Amino acid sequence: MFIHNFKYALKTLFRNKMLIFWTFAFPIILGTFFNMAFSDIEKSEKLDIIDIAIVETDEFKNNEIFKESFKELSNKKNKDRLFNTKYVEESEAKELLKSNKITGYLLLKDTPKVVVTTSGINETILKYVTEEIKQTEKIVENLAQSEIKKEVEKKNYNIDYDQIYNKVLEITKDSDANIKNITSHNLSYTMIEFYTLIAMACLYGGILGMVAINQNLANMSSNGKRVSVAPTSKGKLILSSVLASYITQLIGIFLLFIYTIFALKVDYGNNLALVILLATVGSFAGLSLGVAVACLFKANDNVKTGIVISITMFGCFLSGMMGITMKYIIDKNIPIINKLNPANMITDGFYSLYYYDTLDRFYFNVVSLLIFAFLMIAISMFSLRRQKYDSI
Repeated sequence: MFIHNFKYALKTLFRNKMLIFWTFAFPIILGTFFNMAFSDIEKSEKLDIIDIAIVETDEFKNNEIFKESFKELSNKKNKDRLFNTKYVEESEAKELLKSNKITGYLLLKDTPKVVVTTSGINETILKYVTEEIKQTEKIVENLAQSEIKKEVEKKNYNIDYDQIYNKVLEITKDSDANIKNITSHNLSYTMIEFYTLIAMACLYGGILGMVAINQNLANMSSNGKRVSVAPTSKGKLILSSVLASYITQLIGIFLLFIYTIFALKVDYGNNLALVILLATVGSFAGLSLGVAVACLFKANDNVKTGIVISITMFGCFLSGMMGITMKYIIDKNIPIINKLNPANMITDGFYSLYYYDTLDRFYFNVVSLLIFAFLMIAISMFSLRRQKYDSI
């Protein structure tokens, strides 16, 4: 009986045009609009390589930190390089700046000096990078002094200063405190929108869960009336219907992944397996939400569908779908809301894969979604047990 009802429920779901639209078509259509709208925005806001010059003074030639830093930041083999650097005399640097062929130039004598003629984003970046390198140089000097002090305390006065300096440079290179560049395309504005899109698609599975329950409620459908008087296990019938809904939802999610990856060229990073795991658990949470709505609200299908869609869209709004700053505002001022928001649990799980080196926060969100799902199921079971009918 379980297998028979499972097949019947699966066929019923795939023949329901409204369900197929919200589960399969709508996320794909919305994803297409996201790609069309935000890809052009990112191209217009993309940071161009900055043309700069460096005056080849003796101080610069002898300063390994500045020399190597700008060499790496100007490396043409690096697709994320910041600068296109020319090494020139001071007179030539002035001429290049005057003719607007460079943003500015670096003059390193006693202290680093950045020379610019205007104030803009490129000039600010050059100044910021120079200041950061200067800070690194101070750290190296302090470490070097510490190493020299250790040698003196050991009464070793034949100190190889070059060896100490090189050793300190290696320490700073290998240090975990080095700044990491996480501004890859995986953290783009478009990617954030696609995270919320996946969250929305997961929670829209609640409509499937709602339909699965309604089909087995005597006050909602003719099939429910037959189920109520049939000499079969009500639990098996409901479970098979919910399982059919979950399978249908997963098919919709995987179709969305296939479309976004191969058609829209969305790169979900190196943790695709974990992304799919989170989407699978998120779908289960969305399904349980729909089951709870079906059990708790005594209304027709259209009203219940509206409730599920409203809850889903409001949750996605709070998690950043209509503006990424909204998630930050809620997290900062009313964090409890997003901790209870399943849409935020899903998007936050995606963020954690790219912002953090560990998976602690990712698995915290996965567990939170499972707790949410089981809580919704427990509430639904309690509600179903209390339902009685005077007549059918």
